[in-house]
Amino acid sequence: MQQKPVIGIVGGIGSGKSTVAREFSRLGCAVIDADQIAHSLLNNAGTKQQIKDHFGPDLLTPRGDVNRKQLAEIVFRDPEKLSLLNSILHPQVLGRCETLLRKYGHSSRFNGIVLDMPLLVEVGWHTKCDHIIFIACDQELRLERIRAKGPFSPRELKMRESFQISLDTKQLHADTTIHNTSDLSALAGQITEIFSKILNR
Repeated sequence: MQQKPVIGIVGGIGSGKSTVAREFSRLGCAVIDADQIAHSLLNNAGTKQQIKDHFGPDLLTPRGDVNRKQLAEIVFRDPEKLSLLNSILHPQVLGRCETLLRKYGHSSRFNGIVLDMPLLVEVGWHTKCDHIIFIACDQELRLERIRAKGPFSPRELKMRESFQISLDTKQLHADTTIHNTSDLSALAGQITEIFSKILNR
């Protein structure tokens, strides 16, 4: 079986990483969404117990679910607490990603694998990629997109991104830059062209 290309997606919060991943999925790629995996793990009984033990019972809703919004507000204001949360979630997330990478790599259903992982470079997973794409998008537009999902301030955006490597550094690791400043059809056109080049290498 021909080796499938592994494509990493990097960019700022609200730049459109999930949208880019969906477009790759339409082109026949499997998508590994690290955020989605992390969210599903928060529903795991063992993880919920660790959250309760380390962050207090108030982080659980009356139904016993983790209050993700409240948890985010806590960890993105305290580097030590963010590090603690990462120590709980990251080994499990990366383990699941590793399993999916092997599974999709052996499946004839897919012609590529996309890693949608916010901390791709920080955790060293850029080394597993054959091609890395940086999504360029100005801060004002990114903030507008984030606000469409709920209240979010420029200060919050800056604070959350302070826990990641800079956008300039992310772009330095990229093989290609996509500009996500127009409509979906323009974005899809760029992705189709890039993926065609990756497959024809």
